[in-house]
Amino acid sequence: MATDRLGDMRLFALAAALGNLSAAGRKLGMSPAAASARLGKLEAALNARLFVRTTRHLRLTDEGRLYLAHCQVALQAIDDGEAALQVGTGAIQGKIRVSSTTDFGLHILSPWLDDFTARHPDVRLAMTLTDSITNLTQDDIDLAIRFSPPEEGTLVARRLGPMCRVLCASPDYLRRHGEPLTPDALHDHQFIVLVTSTGPLNELHFRKDGEHSQFTVPMAQAWETNDGMLARRWALEGRGIVRKPMWDAAAEVRAGRLRIVLPDYAWEEAGVYAVWHPTRYMVPRVRALLDFLIERFACEAENLPVIPRL
Repeated sequence: MATDRLGDMRLFALAAALGNLSAAGRKLGMSPAAASARLGKLEAALNARLFVRTTRHLRLTDEGRLYLAHCQVALQAIDDGEAALQVGTGAIQGKIRVSSTTDFGLHILSPWLDDFTARHPDVRLAMTLTDSITNLTQDDIDLAIRFSPPEEGTLVARRLGPMCRVLCASPDYLRRHGEPLTPDALHDHQFIVLVTSTGPLNELHFRKDGEHSQFTVPMAQAWETNDGMLARRWALEGRGIVRKPMWDAAAEVRAGRLRIVLPDYAWEEAGVYAVWHPTRYMVPRVRALLDFLIERFACEAENLPVIPRL
């Protein structure tokens, strides 16, 4: 019987990365039953058990770890070869998988990408919008936009522009509650807090005249959400003070719908970054998008309402 050993290897490697065979099968267009059957045939052909399988989890066996290391080398070599051919042709076509935070992705990045695809009509996009940090391998991401440098040492990052996070509130909220002039005055205010997979982002840090201070938002009284767009909406409705990346808040601040709170206590962070997996070749479509984003961020940075200072 003919076999697709390369496809089996991709299924196995993806299942190992995801820790779930059914999820790996779905990403490759297979039903759970088909994925299970493919893995079973691969193990039979190798005369080795690759996973210890339970109903909820996969765990690599010693043989599985050894085979995975060789599969990753082989699959990377094939991907590099295909990428090298695309580099040679210079064709800007195919699908680009992009990840970003929800608010930035919907209100800023998406219109930018409309301009990019107008220039390159043979490109298709797959966008993942989440306010938690994406796993580029598990989520099959070509390029992620992050508001801080990656902590994962295996990733490559390119700084796209300046970055700071600012506290914002609607003019109506500040009329009703007063405007805090120092971080100590925040105890008397209401807050909207973004909650990610790692927990609530309720630690606020400030610096002025070289001195650092911080304030922890009490979660019991906070409005909380895992969606940056909802946090923006609540702030516009006057429900409290919210911390946002300056890129997210810029349009609302320029229009007067939000005001920056404690602007003298904000400072510049490391930057906003494009992040991707290191490979020998970057395919032309991803390279073109990276160059486009470098140019667009540089242009838009000039219009940020606040230039924070150290």
